[in-house]
Amino acid sequence: MEKSTLQFLKDLKANNNKEWFDINRKVYESAKKNFLDFTTEVIKKIEKFDKEIQGIDPKKTLFRINRDIRFSKDKSPYKTNMGASISKGGKLDMSAGYYFHLEPGGAFCAGGSYQPMPPQLTSIRQEIDYNFKEFKKIITSAAYKKYFNDLDVVEKLKTIPKGYSAENPAIEYLKHKSFIVSKTFTDKEVLSATFTDDITYSFKAVRPLISFLNNAMNGL
Repeated sequence: MEKSTLQFLKDLKANNNKEWFDINRKVYESAKKNFLDFTTEVIKKIEKFDKEIQGIDPKKTLFRINRDIRFSKDKSPYKTNMGASISKGGKLDMSAGYYFHLEPGGAFCAGGSYQPMPPQLTSIRQEIDYNFKEFKKIITSAAYKKYFNDLDVVEKLKTIPKGYSAENPAIEYLKHKSFIVSKTFTDKEVLSATFTDDITYSFKAVRPLISFLNNAMNGL
């Protein structure tokens, strides 16, 4: 990742308006190309251990920099980060997949299923309930623990989900409404020569969890 890409995002945060953006559009296009090139390289590496990603168009994994401000009190027109969601059906697909978020002082990668729809959520909970030993083995394996901790608490029920008991050994996982794990990176790590490999190793470590979640949803 180029230093100029992080600098552009820093400058955009300090000048989040259309006038400044238009003047610096060429700088944005250069940063966007750098991020796309990086994402393309990461996808090539993921394809080696996850065949479902083969043939993905890198351009279709990127999120637009324009913010949807229709229902937001914050009317800043642009995001001050760049993101790529890599899954077998593209960034809008409901499949579990890989995600990378680039932001000065706030870069991270993630893997899993973010806010699945009710039918998918039901299937994931059922799969964890039926195969809790397998699920637990995945998230306690040495390869996984080298890069990730337990599931991120994005949104979690305060009560017991319908159809399950409080005594269920998997109950704390069944309360989750997203099944995501993440790892943060410093700006120094992002700019290092090994960052493409570093993030790929993280994605490889979370691949078994992604496969588990997709197998659950594919059973619908």
